[in-house]
Amino acid sequence: MGVDRGPAQEWKAVIRGLKTLLQGGQDLGLDPPKASPQSVAYLEACPSRGDSPRPGDPPTGSLEELRETIGDCRRCPLHRGRTHLVFGEGNPRAELVFVAEGPGREEDRIGRPFVGEAGRLLTRIIQAMGLEREDVYICNVVKCRPPRNRDPQTDEIRACKPFLCRQLELIGPKVICTLGRIAGRELLGTGFSMTRDRGTWAEYRGIPVMPTFHPAYLLRNVSAKRPVWEDVQKIMKVLGLEGARRD
Repeated sequence: MGVDRGPAQEWKAVIRGLKTLLQGGQDLGLDPPKASPQSVAYLEACPSRGDSPRPGDPPTGSLEELRETIGDCRRCPLHRGRTHLVFGEGNPRAELVFVAEGPGREEDRIGRPFVGEAGRLLTRIIQAMGLEREDVYICNVVKCRPPRNRDPQTDEIRACKPFLCRQLELIGPKVICTLGRIAGRELLGTGFSMTRDRGTWAEYRGIPVMPTFHPAYLLRNVSAKRPVWEDVQKIMKVLGLEGARRD
């Protein structure tokens, strides 16, 4: 009678077979197959241990394990100028996740998201909702600061975005709030327009998304604070937050 192997054993057997195939090709002088940084990052972000998940099962793994997977990341050129990788922080089971494009100077220096002037404004917004930073989760599309705070480039986003997607999968929030044009585009598609779509509910993998302005934009454009507060109130309604008031 043969041994009935579970999904985990079958997966390990597949990996061993691939390694044997690759080694055989190298022995024959063949170049190994090329994989895109996005594919590699996606495979790294998805755990290969344990039984294969079934539809409807909660994701396996943890944010801590994902951070260990990223390690001292050198998957794109941004690592060359960084001081600290900024993974994200907050409640690992948060109902609300804020996503922006990337760390700034203070975030790179300290290694935490939103700790500069824009971060202090975001904290006030969160508190006006009746929450604390520890109640939500805050992260970025890319985990390292682009030089001179420029927009992240396509190859940088491609190498890092799978880790953001895995963060969102592991947290499983009720609502995502994107902060700024780039975060909105990366979660909602290239057709996203901040001018047209800000303040309008959208969806990312079944999760409601509210796109709004980045707090840094509010520091330069005080008149934008009112529409952002209106967007925040829509989030509060979905989350059932009551009794909070605007500062």
